[in-house]
Amino acid sequence: MQSSLQVKNLTLYLHGKTLLSLNEQVKGGEILTIMGPSGSGKSSILNWLTGTLASSFSASGEVILNGQNVNALPTHLRRIGVLYQDTLLFSHLSVAGNIAFAMPEGDKKQRLDKIEQSLIQMDLSGMGNRHPDSLSGGQQARVALLRLLLSEPKAILLDEPFSKLDTQLRVDTRQLVFEQIRNHNLPAIMVTHDHSDAEATKGKVINVENY
Repeated sequence: MQSSLQVKNLTLYLHGKTLLSLNEQVKGGEILTIMGPSGSGKSSILNWLTGTLASSFSASGEVILNGQNVNALPTHLRRIGVLYQDTLLFSHLSVAGNIAFAMPEGDKKQRLDKIEQSLIQMDLSGMGNRHPDSLSGGQQARVALLRLLLSEPKAILLDEPFSKLDTQLRVDTRQLVFEQIRNHNLPAIMVTHDHSDAEATKGKVINVENY
């Protein structure tokens, strides 16, 4: 079955007033970009998708993931991963510990082997025991991406994930993230202010202000 994430007949309300409506389907490997000014509700779409919508908002509509309605599922069972503008790495855990934290339960040695192989693929070989604070911004971004991918999500949400990176690092990290989304055939939705981010996806762009 083709993987997909569908935002079906979403209407988002703030204090009872209609903020936006959205009806879109994203297939595996595709990235839908949502743009709009602050306060337009674009980040709240991601919160609704993960089941973490703030109490000041309400919404009608369905989240359909790979053909299944997941509205009734709690956040941790929806299998929708999020990459934020902050890496949110745990400072009390090593790099490997951060990645292992999000992985499904399983054989400890197999998990450690998978982490080490993934670190090698991300050009982070031998850094499993490092403290995350000792890494560069680009290295931290790659660890956050690895933690997300090894949690085995069925869809990915990108919430301004490149906004704190300088220009060249932004381009490199963005390319890496988009490649991984396509390689893993995951549907993805990105919220951004940046037109270069939107153009780089080579996908559909929606401006919620005009939607």
